[in-house]
Amino acid sequence: MAKTLFHDGTVWPGAQTTTADALLVVDGVITALGDDAREAAGDGPDVLRVDLEGGFLMPSFGDGHAHPLLGGLEFVGPAVRPCTSVDEIVEAVRRFAKDNPDEEWIVGASYDGSLAEGGLFDARWLDDAVSDRPVVLRAWDYHTVWCNSVALERAGITADTPDPVLGEIPHREDGSVLGTLREWGAVDLVTAVMPARDEDVRIAALGTAADYYLSRGVTWVQDAWVEPADVDTYLEAARRGALRMRFNLALYADPRHFDAQLHDFSMAKRRVEQLDSPMLTAHTVKFFADGVVENETGALLEPYCTGLHEHGMTVWEGDSLSEAVRQVDDLGLQIHIHAIGDAAVRQALDAIEYAAEWNGPRDRRPVIAHAQLVDDADLERFAALGVIPNMQPLWAQQDALMTVLTIPRLGQERTDRQYRMRSLESSGAALAFGSDWPVSSGAPLDGIAIAVSRQTTEGEPAGGWMPDEILTVERSLTAYTEAVAAQAYGEDTWGRLVPGASADLVWLDRDPRETPARELPGITVRATYVRGEPAFGTS
Repeated sequence: MAKTLFHDGTVWPGAQTTTADALLVVDGVITALGDDAREAAGDGPDVLRVDLEGGFLMPSFGDGHAHPLLGGLEFVGPAVRPCTSVDEIVEAVRRFAKDNPDEEWIVGASYDGSLAEGGLFDARWLDDAVSDRPVVLRAWDYHTVWCNSVALERAGITADTPDPVLGEIPHREDGSVLGTLREWGAVDLVTAVMPARDEDVRIAALGTAADYYLSRGVTWVQDAWVEPADVDTYLEAARRGALRMRFNLALYADPRHFDAQLHDFSMAKRRVEQLDSPMLTAHTVKFFADGVVENETGALLEPYCTGLHEHGMTVWEGDSLSEAVRQVDDLGLQIHIHAIGDAAVRQALDAIEYAAEWNGPRDRRPVIAHAQLVDDADLERFAALGVIPNMQPLWAQQDALMTVLTIPRLGQERTDRQYRMRSLESSGAALAFGSDWPVSSGAPLDGIAIAVSRQTTEGEPAGGWMPDEILTVERSLTAYTEAVAAQAYGEDTWGRLVPGASADLVWLDRDPRETPARELPGITVRATYVRGEPAFGTS
């Protein structure tokens, strides 16, 4: 038997438990803590001893809402994410095009949407960099793309092209197409004519995503937008033994094609189960109830202050979301709904309530992701319906995205009702965390730093934004560990350091519970373990 004894540090099993100073792992399973661990390990040479050097050993993190395949693919195209101006983005695209003359399409992500007024970017800016090949860049919200003129031509988008269902094509004052496409109805016009990525490139992107996550202490990720080709990629990666961490797939439900998708959902789940990989599951279906506030497509109960899109975009009209959720729930699949605006959150709660009433009680663990705005009347409904609010703590700060794009659209009163994490948690809801990477940082400690301070990296505002919504460090750690494990139906396997659990661990160089909020992102991940084996770092 393979035995590993971790010792001489703080072992944190999880919230509301007593810390220990040692932990024993046998064949990838936690068997004992503290004195029991040292006694069971004995003094024999067959035990690998890991000196924690006064560090902090805790359950590895889980990310309850992210897009790992998209995140990995960002590293394949031009590096536009670090750019702080339109000129920098254009130059990055120019360099990439020069260095990759054989690339038929130049595809990249994810630029800062606040760098142009109203988030509107002009195709002619990209034409200056590349005029002979299509260029398509995704914004960091992943609900928007910026194209050059060749890409628009390939997609057949002209001044006469009407706005598609679930999409918008902005125009210049002279009526010509600007070059920014909003929401997937418009984005699909371009992606439909783009060549598919090579499968080896896509599998390598999953490896890049694993490198990213494991170096940040994350061992399980909910891929929150999976299409049929993505299922094939994950399955092939699993067959090749290329999945180095755990993934669950949320299969994308599209209102334009939903009737044809139900059978595909069942088949995808069956294919993953037949493969029987310990690193891959597919028991979830992802719905979009709305878009995002920054595009004024998040669905609101009251109109936007700017009024461009009035109440925003409702993806599923009338009772169609409730009926679709009921049918997916009837298949025994988990519901996962993107809902940003308060109207979308209410529609999502209504749909989950309808499915539960229709199909009867079961352990369904439905998820509403983001919940940026929740009306007072709906706060208590999360706990009452057993809905998990999976929230992105990194977003609960007054950064450039908030001040430039969000606040002008919501106004001050609604601005100060965003990301009510503590209110939901205090109501009894099973608050869990996710990052939405690559939309924003996938490092849990980055998000936890905001959850416990509600401040920017500069420490603004003093005392925190909406200080009543600040969470404790332990509660924030739990939201990124045990709570995500429960969302994943994995609480008996990982998320806490208890005998019988898989040894999915992260070793930090210091105790986050005793670290000031602004210093949390600077904590070093010394090592990450999956089933007792080092997946990142050295020991």
